[in-house]
Amino acid sequence: MTENYQYSACYPSLRDKSVFITGGGTGIGAAMVKRFAEQGARVTFVDKASTPSEQLVADLANNNVTFKYCDLRDIAHLQTIIAKTGETQGPISILINNAADDTRHNIDEVTVEYWDDRLAVNLRPGFFAAQAVSEQMKKINGGSIINMGSASWRIKQSCMPAYTSAKAAIEGMSRSLASAYGKYNIRVNTLVPGWVMTERQMSHWLDPDIVETVKQQQCIHQTLEPGHIVNAVLFLASDDSSMMTAQTLTIDAGWT
Repeated sequence: MTENYQYSACYPSLRDKSVFITGGGTGIGAAMVKRFAEQGARVTFVDKASTPSEQLVADLANNNVTFKYCDLRDIAHLQTIIAKTGETQGPISILINNAADDTRHNIDEVTVEYWDDRLAVNLRPGFFAAQAVSEQMKKINGGSIINMGSASWRIKQSCMPAYTSAKAAIEGMSRSLASAYGKYNIRVNTLVPGWVMTERQMSHWLDPDIVETVKQQQCIHQTLEPGHIVNAVLFLASDDSSMMTAQTLTIDAGWT
């Protein structure tokens, strides 16, 4: 989607930083990749969607952006990519666990196998990515880990229970990691977006009437776009938020 507002914040502390983003090929993740590149950071992102990811790299050809294919259910592969990124791009100091799959599913039809698969996509990779990058962050005495949560469980959405369970768990995971890694100057926070009008949301779940209903339920009756979320991500990643950890930051125009 084309965003209808301008942004101008520049964070000098992000220049030349080594950034790793999961799910960076489309939607909010692609906006993250673009904006970190504009800040002068060195960015590697992983995704399963090869075609849009490769196009994004081509569009950002003058920036230091690298794409690696990865199915996040394969933890060993993810951790191998993280290790190699640290070797080629420099120790990772910023990790954004962004990738997720909010495919709707009926609570009465969820099987054990489906439940395990949803957590393997929406929760497990975040923990093991943090575990892997922490070793690199310890060597440079600091870093920022940003875990993407969701407003869905807060508004009691019942159409994707495995997803909402995983997203609720992320906030607890972030606080535990923040406590464990704080002595190494590693900060861990959760960022909770509202209903962001990405192309996926518009094509899969939304129609104009639902979009208008959500806008009216928000305190600010405007469309929430990827850039609004990325503005907060840049802040959490930068030194400007250096004493902020174990926190949950919600960007939802007052929806929840």
